[in-house]
Amino acid sequence: MSTTAAVIGCGDVSAVHFEAVAKLDGATLVAVCDSDPHRLAAATAAHGVPGFADHLSLIEAVRPDVVHICTPHDQHASLAADCLERGVNVIVEKPLAHTLAEGRRLVEAASAGTAKIAVCFQNRYNATSQAMHALLQSGEPGAVVGASATVMWQRSAEYYESRPWRGTWAGGGGGLMMNQAIHTVDLLQWLVGDVVSVTGNASTRFLAGAIEVEDTAEFVAEHEGGVRSAFYATLANAYNAPVTLDVVTEKAVLSLRGDLTVTHADGRVDVIPERTSESGGRSYWGVSHELLINDFYGRLDDPEPFWISPAEAEKSLRIIKDVYRQSYPESADRVS
Repeated sequence: MSTTAAVIGCGDVSAVHFEAVAKLDGATLVAVCDSDPHRLAAATAAHGVPGFADHLSLIEAVRPDVVHICTPHDQHASLAADCLERGVNVIVEKPLAHTLAEGRRLVEAASAGTAKIAVCFQNRYNATSQAMHALLQSGEPGAVVGASATVMWQRSAEYYESRPWRGTWAGGGGGLMMNQAIHTVDLLQWLVGDVVSVTGNASTRFLAGAIEVEDTAEFVAEHEGGVRSAFYATLANAYNAPVTLDVVTEKAVLSLRGDLTVTHADGRVDVIPERTSESGGRSYWGVSHELLINDFYGRLDDPEPFWISPAEAEKSLRIIKDVYRQSYPESADRVS
Protein backbone atom coordinates (compact mmCIF):
# COMPACT_ATOMS: atom_id res chain seq x y z
CA MET A 1 0.00 0.00 0.00
CA SER A 2 1.33 3.43 -0.91
CA THR A 3 2.28 5.95 1.75
CA THR A 4 0.80 9.34 0.91
CA ALA A 5 2.74 12.55 1.37
CA ALA A 6 2.08 16.28 1.30
CA VAL A 7 4.47 19.23 1.36
CA ILE A 8 3.62 22.41 3.28
CA GLY A 9 5.76 25.32 2.16
CA CYS A 10 6.91 25.26 -1.46
CA GLY A 11 9.93 27.55 -1.19
CA ASP A 12 13.60 26.81 -1.70
CA VAL A 13 14.26 23.78 0.51
CA SER A 14 11.08 21.99 -0.57
CA ALA A 15 12.95 20.94 -3.73
CA VAL A 16 14.90 18.22 -1.91
CA HIS A 17 11.73 16.96 -0.22
CA PHE A 18 9.89 16.69 -3.52
CA GLU A 19 12.87 14.85 -5.01
CA ALA A 20 13.06 12.40 -2.12
CA VAL A 21 9.35 11.55 -2.22
CA ALA A 22 9.49 11.07 -6.00
CA LYS A 23 12.36 8.58 -5.64
CA LEU A 24 10.93 6.70 -2.68
CA ASP A 25 9.33 3.34 -3.52
CA GLY A 26 5.80 3.15 -2.17
CA ALA A 27 5.41 6.90 -1.57
CA THR A 28 2.97 9.12 -3.46
CA LEU A 29 2.72 12.90 -3.32
CA VAL A 30 -0.98 13.81 -2.98
CA ALA A 31 -1.05 17.54 -2.14
CA VAL A 32 0.91 20.75 -1.65
CA CYS A 33 0.25 23.81 0.49
CA ASP A 34 1.58 27.36 0.48
CA SER A 35 0.17 30.70 1.59
CA ASP A 36 1.80 32.44 -1.38
CA PRO A 37 -0.53 32.00 -4.38
CA HIS A 38 2.28 32.18 -6.95
CA ARG A 39 4.39 29.50 -5.27
CA LEU A 40 1.29 27.39 -4.73
CA ALA A 41 0.27 27.63 -8.38
CA ALA A 42 3.79 26.73 -9.52
CA ALA A 43 3.98 23.70 -7.21
CA THR A 44 0.52 22.49 -8.18
CA ALA A 45 1.39 22.68 -11.85
CA ALA A 46 4.83 21.12 -11.43
CA HIS A 47 3.63 18.11 -9.43
CA GLY A 48 0.11 17.61 -10.73
CA VAL A 49 -1.55 17.45 -7.32
CA PRO A 50 -4.18 19.56 -5.53
CA GLY A 51 -2.98 22.73 -3.86
CA PHE A 52 -4.19 24.30 -0.63
CA ALA A 53 -3.61 27.71 0.93
CA ASP A 54 -4.37 26.35 4.40
CA HIS A 55 -2.78 23.30 6.03
CA LEU A 56 -5.88 22.29 7.98
CA SER A 57 -7.91 22.22 4.78
CA LEU A 58 -5.24 20.01 3.21
CA ILE A 59 -5.31 17.54 6.12
CA GLU A 60 -9.09 17.39 6.13
CA ALA A 61 -9.32 16.90 2.37
CA VAL A 62 -6.61 14.32 1.69
CA ARG A 63 -5.49 12.90 5.09
CA PRO A 64 -1.85 12.34 4.09
CA ASP A 65 0.24 9.79 5.98
CA VAL A 66 3.23 12.13 6.12
CA VAL A 67 3.50 15.91 5.94
CA HIS A 68 6.79 17.63 5.08
CA ILE A 69 7.01 21.10 6.64
CA CYS A 70 9.31 23.44 4.69
CA THR A 71 8.01 26.82 5.85
CA PRO A 72 9.73 29.78 7.54
CA HIS A 73 10.98 28.99 11.04
CA ASP A 74 8.19 30.73 12.97
CA GLN A 75 5.63 28.33 11.48
CA HIS A 76 7.45 25.05 12.20
CA ALA A 77 6.12 24.26 15.67
CA SER A 78 2.51 25.32 15.18
CA LEU A 79 2.11 23.47 11.87
CA ALA A 80 3.83 20.34 13.18
CA ALA A 81 1.74 20.32 16.36
CA ASP A 82 -1.47 20.65 14.33
CA CYS A 83 -0.46 17.65 12.23
CA LEU A 84 0.55 15.50 15.20
CA GLU A 85 -2.67 16.29 17.02
CA ARG A 86 -4.56 14.94 14.00
CA GLY A 87 -2.51 11.75 13.82
CA VAL A 88 -0.43 12.81 10.80
CA ASN A 89 3.28 11.95 10.75
CA VAL A 90 5.66 14.88 10.26
CA ILE A 91 9.07 15.67 8.80
CA VAL A 92 9.92 19.26 9.74
CA GLU A 93 12.88 21.27 8.53
CA LYS A 94 15.31 22.70 11.07
CA PRO A 95 15.21 24.49 13.43
CA LEU A 96 12.73 22.80 15.73
CA ALA A 97 11.08 26.18 16.36
CA HIS A 98 11.91 29.87 16.35
CA THR A 99 11.55 30.21 20.14
CA LEU A 100 12.24 27.99 23.14
CA ALA A 101 8.59 28.12 24.16
CA GLU A 102 7.41 26.90 20.77
CA GLY A 103 10.12 24.24 20.77
CA ARG A 104 8.94 22.97 24.15
CA ARG A 105 5.37 22.97 22.84
CA LEU A 106 6.39 20.68 19.98
CA VAL A 107 8.37 18.37 22.27
CA GLU A 108 5.25 17.95 24.40
CA ALA A 109 3.00 17.45 21.36
CA ALA A 110 5.33 14.72 20.08
CA SER A 111 5.25 12.87 23.40
CA ALA A 112 1.47 13.13 23.73
CA GLY A 113 0.45 11.30 20.53
CA THR A 114 1.21 8.26 18.42
CA ALA A 115 2.19 10.00 15.19
CA LYS A 116 5.93 10.15 14.41
CA ILE A 117 8.02 13.24 13.81
CA ALA A 118 11.53 13.83 12.47
CA VAL A 119 13.52 17.07 12.51
CA CYS A 120 15.79 17.57 9.50
CA PHE A 121 19.30 17.42 10.85
CA GLN A 122 20.24 15.49 7.75
CA ASN A 123 23.98 16.01 8.19
CA ARG A 124 23.90 13.27 10.82
CA TYR A 125 23.42 10.91 7.87
CA ASN A 126 26.55 12.10 6.06
CA ALA A 127 29.07 9.30 5.56
CA THR A 128 31.67 11.35 7.43
CA SER A 129 29.37 12.12 10.38
CA GLN A 130 28.33 8.49 10.67
CA ALA A 131 31.98 7.38 10.59
CA MET A 132 33.00 9.91 13.24
CA HIS A 133 30.15 8.90 15.52
CA ALA A 134 30.79 5.17 15.12
CA LEU A 135 34.53 5.58 15.79
CA LEU A 136 33.99 7.70 18.88
CA GLN A 137 31.33 5.33 20.22
CA SER A 138 33.63 2.34 19.69
CA GLY A 139 36.15 3.70 22.17
CA GLU A 140 39.03 2.78 19.86
CA PRO A 141 40.54 6.28 19.75
CA GLY A 142 40.23 6.73 23.50
CA ALA A 143 38.42 9.47 25.40
CA VAL A 144 37.62 12.79 23.76
CA VAL A 145 39.99 15.55 24.87
CA GLY A 146 38.38 18.48 23.08
CA ALA A 147 36.71 19.67 19.88
CA SER A 148 36.26 22.69 17.63
CA ALA A 149 34.13 23.70 14.66
CA THR A 150 33.86 26.55 12.17
CA VAL A 151 31.32 27.72 9.61
CA MET A 152 32.92 30.31 7.30
CA TRP A 153 30.22 31.19 4.80
CA GLN A 154 28.96 34.10 2.74
CA ARG A 155 25.51 35.62 2.45
CA SER A 156 24.55 38.88 0.77
CA ALA A 157 21.92 41.48 1.50
CA GLU A 158 20.08 40.22 -1.58
CA TYR A 159 19.77 36.77 0.01
CA TYR A 160 17.78 38.31 2.85
CA GLU A 161 15.81 40.66 0.63
CA SER A 162 14.52 37.67 -1.34
CA ARG A 163 13.06 36.11 1.83
CA PRO A 164 12.62 38.94 4.38
CA TRP A 165 11.68 36.60 7.25
CA ARG A 166 15.25 35.27 7.31
CA GLY A 167 16.70 38.48 8.68
CA THR A 168 14.28 38.89 11.60
CA TRP A 169 13.87 37.64 15.14
CA ALA A 170 10.13 37.18 14.65
CA GLY A 171 10.38 35.15 11.45
CA GLY A 172 13.69 33.35 11.78
CA GLY A 173 14.22 33.29 15.52
CA GLY A 174 17.78 34.43 14.84
CA GLY A 175 20.22 34.65 11.99
CA LEU A 176 23.41 32.77 11.19
CA MET A 177 23.11 30.43 14.18
CA MET A 178 19.52 29.44 13.46
CA ASN A 179 19.64 29.30 9.67
CA GLN A 180 23.13 28.24 8.59
CA ALA A 181 25.28 27.09 11.53
CA ILE A 182 22.69 25.09 13.46
CA HIS A 183 23.62 21.87 11.62
CA THR A 184 27.21 22.18 12.84
CA VAL A 185 26.08 23.02 16.38
CA ASP A 186 23.96 19.87 16.26
CA LEU A 187 26.84 17.70 15.03
CA LEU A 188 29.18 19.10 17.67
CA GLN A 189 26.90 18.16 20.57
CA TRP A 190 25.89 14.83 18.97
CA LEU A 191 29.50 13.75 18.52
CA VAL A 192 31.05 15.13 21.71
CA GLY A 193 28.13 14.88 24.14
CA ASP A 194 25.35 16.96 25.65
CA VAL A 195 26.30 20.57 26.43
CA VAL A 196 25.94 21.51 30.10
CA SER A 197 27.07 25.14 29.82
CA VAL A 198 27.96 27.62 27.11
CA THR A 199 29.58 31.06 27.04
CA GLY A 200 29.36 32.98 23.80
CA ASN A 201 28.55 36.05 21.77
CA ALA A 202 26.53 36.84 18.67
CA SER A 203 26.80 40.08 16.71
CA THR A 204 26.15 41.75 13.37
CA ARG A 205 29.50 42.60 11.77
CA PHE A 206 28.72 42.71 8.06
CA LEU A 207 24.99 42.89 7.28
CA ALA A 208 23.78 45.48 9.78
CA GLY A 209 21.97 47.43 7.10
CA ALA A 210 20.11 44.38 5.82
CA ILE A 211 19.17 42.28 8.88
CA GLU A 212 18.28 42.71 12.55
CA VAL A 213 19.83 39.38 13.56
CA GLU A 214 23.43 38.15 13.85
CA ASP A 215 25.82 37.31 11.03
CA THR A 216 28.74 36.27 13.27
CA ALA A 217 28.90 34.18 16.45
CA GLU A 218 31.29 32.27 18.71
CA PHE A 219 31.01 30.19 21.83
CA VAL A 220 32.88 27.87 24.15
CA ALA A 221 30.84 24.94 25.43
CA GLU A 222 31.38 22.50 28.27
CA HIS A 223 30.06 19.03 27.52
CA GLU A 224 29.12 16.27 29.92
CA GLY A 225 32.29 14.80 31.39
CA GLY A 226 34.12 18.13 31.28
CA VAL A 227 35.17 18.14 27.60
CA ARG A 228 35.44 21.63 26.09
CA SER A 229 34.62 22.67 22.53
CA ALA A 230 35.14 25.95 20.67
CA PHE A 231 32.89 27.21 17.87
CA TYR A 232 33.12 30.11 15.42
CA ALA A 233 30.85 31.06 12.52
CA THR A 234 30.39 34.03 10.21
CA LEU A 235 28.62 35.04 7.02
CA ALA A 236 31.30 37.64 6.23
CA ASN A 237 33.62 35.19 4.50
CA ALA A 238 34.43 35.62 0.81
CA TYR A 239 32.86 32.26 -0.10
CA ASN A 240 31.19 29.19 1.39
CA ALA A 241 34.23 27.38 2.75
CA PRO A 242 33.93 23.75 3.84
CA VAL A 243 32.60 23.36 7.37
CA THR A 244 35.33 22.22 9.73
CA LEU A 245 34.83 19.96 12.72
CA ASP A 246 37.78 18.56 14.66
CA VAL A 247 37.59 16.11 17.55
CA VAL A 248 40.81 15.40 19.45
CA THR A 249 40.98 12.15 21.42
CA GLU A 250 43.66 10.41 23.45
CA LYS A 251 44.82 8.40 20.44
CA ALA A 252 43.68 10.26 17.31
CA VAL A 253 42.59 13.48 15.67
CA LEU A 254 39.35 13.33 13.65
CA SER A 255 39.32 16.19 11.15
CA LEU A 256 36.32 16.96 8.93
CA ARG A 257 36.94 19.10 5.84
CA GLY A 258 34.41 17.74 3.36
CA ASP A 259 36.04 14.31 3.68
CA LEU A 260 37.03 12.94 7.07
CA THR A 261 40.70 12.39 7.93
CA VAL A 262 41.55 10.33 11.00
CA THR A 263 45.18 10.69 12.07
CA HIS A 264 46.09 8.04 14.63
CA ALA A 265 48.82 8.48 17.23
CA ASP A 266 50.64 5.44 15.81
CA GLY A 267 51.01 7.17 12.44
CA ARG A 268 48.13 5.57 10.56
CA VAL A 269 45.95 7.90 8.50
CA ASP A 270 42.45 6.93 7.39
CA VAL A 271 40.39 9.00 4.93
CA ILE A 272 36.64 8.53 4.70
CA PRO A 273 35.21 10.33 1.63
CA GLU A 274 31.88 12.06 1.74
CA ARG A 275 29.22 10.88 -0.69
CA THR A 276 28.23 12.97 -3.69
CA SER A 277 24.65 13.39 -4.78
CA GLU A 278 22.94 14.97 -7.76
CA SER A 279 20.14 17.19 -6.58
CA GLY A 280 18.27 20.34 -7.44
CA GLY A 281 18.99 21.52 -3.90
CA ARG A 282 21.83 23.83 -2.93
CA SER A 283 25.18 22.23 -2.26
CA TYR A 284 25.43 23.61 1.27
CA TRP A 285 22.31 21.68 2.28
CA GLY A 286 24.48 18.56 2.11
CA VAL A 287 23.77 15.23 0.44
CA SER A 288 21.67 13.43 3.03
CA HIS A 289 18.11 14.77 3.01
CA GLU A 290 17.06 11.77 0.94
CA LEU A 291 18.64 9.33 3.40
CA LEU A 292 16.87 10.89 6.37
CA ILE A 293 13.53 10.93 4.57
CA ASN A 294 13.91 7.32 3.41
CA ASP A 295 14.81 6.25 6.94
CA PHE A 296 11.79 8.03 8.40
CA TYR A 297 9.37 6.40 5.96
CA GLY A 298 10.97 3.03 6.65
CA ARG A 299 10.35 3.43 10.37
CA LEU A 300 6.72 4.55 10.26
CA ASP A 301 5.57 1.23 11.72
CA ASP A 302 8.27 1.25 14.41
CA PRO A 303 6.65 1.93 17.81
CA GLU A 304 9.71 3.88 19.00
CA PRO A 305 10.04 7.64 18.33
CA PHE A 306 12.23 8.62 15.40
CA TRP A 307 15.80 9.10 16.60
CA ILE A 308 16.11 12.76 15.55
CA SER A 309 13.07 13.77 17.57
CA PRO A 310 11.93 17.19 18.84
CA ALA A 311 13.56 16.38 22.20
CA GLU A 312 16.85 15.72 20.39
CA ALA A 313 16.52 18.83 18.20
CA GLU A 314 15.78 20.96 21.25
CA LYS A 315 19.40 20.52 22.36
CA SER A 316 20.88 22.69 19.59
CA LEU A 317 18.05 25.22 19.95
CA ARG A 318 18.89 25.65 23.65
CA ILE A 319 22.60 26.15 22.94
CA ILE A 320 21.85 28.87 20.38
CA LYS A 321 19.27 30.64 22.51
CA ASP A 322 21.68 30.62 25.45
CA VAL A 323 24.23 32.46 23.31
CA TYR A 324 21.53 34.94 22.26
CA ARG A 325 20.51 35.65 25.86
CA GLN A 326 24.13 36.43 26.74
CA SER A 327 24.54 38.62 23.65
CA TYR A 328 21.31 40.60 23.89
CA PRO A 329 20.48 40.82 27.63
CA GLU A 330 18.32 43.90 27.10
CA SER A 331 16.13 41.92 24.66
CA ALA A 332 15.86 38.59 26.53
CA ASP A 333 12.17 38.11 25.75
CA ARG A 334 12.70 38.88 22.07
CA VAL A 335 15.54 36.43 21.46
CA SER A 336 14.46 33.53 23.71
